[in-house]
Amino acid sequence: MKSLLNDLLELSNRKLRANTIQYRRGMFDEIRGSDSRFIGIYGSRGVGKTTLMLQIAQEMEYEADEILYVSCDHPILSDVSLFGLVEYFYKYGGKCIFIDEVHEASNYEQELKSISDFLDIKLFFSGSSAIKLTNASFARRFAMFHLPVLSFREYLELSLECVLPSYRFEEITANHTTIANTLLQTLGEQKILKHFSEYLRVGAYPFYFSNRQNYQQMLLDTVNTILHTDLGSVYNLSGEKIVVLRKLLNSICVSDPLELSMESLSRKVGVSKATLYKYIGYLHKAELLRHITYEGKRFQSMQKPDKLYLSNPALFHTLCLKPKIGTLRESFFASQVSFRSSLHYVTRGDFLVDEIYTIEIGGKNKGFEQIKEIPDSFVAADDIEVGFGNKIPLWLFGFLY
Repeated sequence: MKSLLNDLLELSNRKLRANTIQYRRGMFDEIRGSDSRFIGIYGSRGVGKTTLMLQIAQEMEYEADEILYVSCDHPILSDVSLFGLVEYFYKYGGKCIFIDEVHEASNYEQELKSISDFLDIKLFFSGSSAIKLTNASFARRFAMFHLPVLSFREYLELSLECVLPSYRFEEITANHTTIANTLLQTLGEQKILKHFSEYLRVGAYPFYFSNRQNYQQMLLDTVNTILHTDLGSVYNLSGEKIVVLRKLLNSICVSDPLELSMESLSRKVGVSKATLYKYIGYLHKAELLRHITYEGKRFQSMQKPDKLYLSNPALFHTLCLKPKIGTLRESFFASQVSFRSSLHYVTRGDFLVDEIYTIEIGGKNKGFEQIKEIPDSFVAADDIEVGFGNKIPLWLFGFLY
């Protein structure tokens, strides 16, 4: 174990020195300022969890041999007990450890619980799969932080090397004209609608900025890794079942959100309705799919279909040849708003946010016919820079985080 620890310390120091990424996600200060002893970061593959952990590690005030970064997908950690490693590190003066890709370790849930129970050490861990890292026992023991895809605001900050504010949902609905004008003034000659169009195509994942030429292939590889490695290993899915998951993603990609009933979708992908619901749950938790239920289902059993989207617009552009603009707009709104707010769909309008705000999504000429006389109702309109009254620019909902 001593030889292994020496090797890991060398790899850790090399990794920390090599990380030169300066841009910090909005969640950096929140996680860095947490006084919890055990902190978990979860989210989809590719959203920047490793970079965030390395940035936090570089800020910690420990000696080089008191802090350790390890990634559980490294071959050197094959068949190594996490508890045994952390215990040995702790005995030799270790004070803080970062465990990346923790779901790659065998029996990681019990190992983390044992570390929490028996070792007085500061621990950060991350997992690409939200499937088991968000269960109730983890929430009770650890401070859990969800790292989402890049917001439109964060994409602009990375693209333009600027600093832009974020706003609460209720601030945007109350003061959107002032906010939009302020942001446009800050951005100067930059064309907000041009950048928004680019965001819908490539903006969700930060690795776009390190390899723009191969971004689509990298995102496709990320999807395949989630299907085969995350979902395949956690749920012990055969290759045949993973093919069904891929078919399900493709079917949703080319269909309107309410076009397919569960009956027709189950026939299309070749599984029973019970299996279909199970697979939808897998893909939703893995953040490839967004499953939005009808507002009335909260109170009573209703025979209403569910709205199904790919999780963000970039996935549509990767998995579909010609994604529908209306679906892209709704997917964008859902991906940005659902991070901090509850979201349901409604009969009149497209979405109900936080059980208060009714939102209709559309282009610049979208009217209020469907939502007139509904309190707290708004149109989120694409292709406009500044709104008026209850018509809000769609792009502005990319400034919620």
